[in-house]
Amino acid sequence: MTTQNVGHKTGTRQEWLKARLDLLKDEKALVHQSDALALRRQELPWVKLDKAYHFDTDKGGATLADLFRGRSQLLVYHFMFGPDYTAGCPSCSAIADGFDGFAIHLANHDVMLWAVSRAPLAKLQGYKQRMGWTFPWASSLSSDFNYDFNVSITEEQQKSGKVEYNYDINRHPMDLNPAPAPVVEFAKTCGVDAPTYVRDKPGMSTFVLKEGVVYHTYSTYARGLDGLWGMYQWLDRAPLGRNEQGIWWHRHDEYKKA
Repeated sequence: MTTQNVGHKTGTRQEWLKARLDLLKDEKALVHQSDALALRRQELPWVKLDKAYHFDTDKGGATLADLFRGRSQLLVYHFMFGPDYTAGCPSCSAIADGFDGFAIHLANHDVMLWAVSRAPLAKLQGYKQRMGWTFPWASSLSSDFNYDFNVSITEEQQKSGKVEYNYDINRHPMDLNPAPAPVVEFAKTCGVDAPTYVRDKPGMSTFVLKEGVVYHTYSTYARGLDGLWGMYQWLDRAPLGRNEQGIWWHRHDEYKKA
């Protein structure tokens, strides 16, 4: 096999194998560290939820306990789709593209997966049909759920500049003024301006149902969601990695238009 100058160092199979084995040591260490972190997540204290939350679902009104649908564990993806949006966030949509493939496996392992957004149920149902998704998606428009789990803020909070997100009250890059170009671009694709767009943010939260009581067990936001992006896990193993220069992804039905 011959090699050519492609702007990246080349070498022999023996050189590659030596480098690969060195990398393998670090990859194994990272896997072990990830396993240890998973255990620490599971060891977090459970927080009893005394507040009642109401959701609108395909099967009618529901409580948080109802979302478990007979399972003892619940995973919620906080999908950016505010009441004024005309379409779901493209980034959240890229993450959600993978949900249908594994939701059935989770459901048969005592774990229920839902997406939850503040948009009215009719909007969620229409977008869900457009995207061809089947995973359950609930509207939290009539409750404080999104606010209590720090993925939505009011206009007043936004103006104050004191908003908690990702366990920090400093401004998140999404909230800068003027808004970064990617935020403006994504806001347009959702049919809103940048300030309206960032009043909802992404995240995921987990819950457990024990003896009729719901407990909050874990939440993560921002880069903590990286592991949920199926496409990025593949790109991180591609020859050029993420190879990003600005926003390159679209909703999966928009690539032909782009």
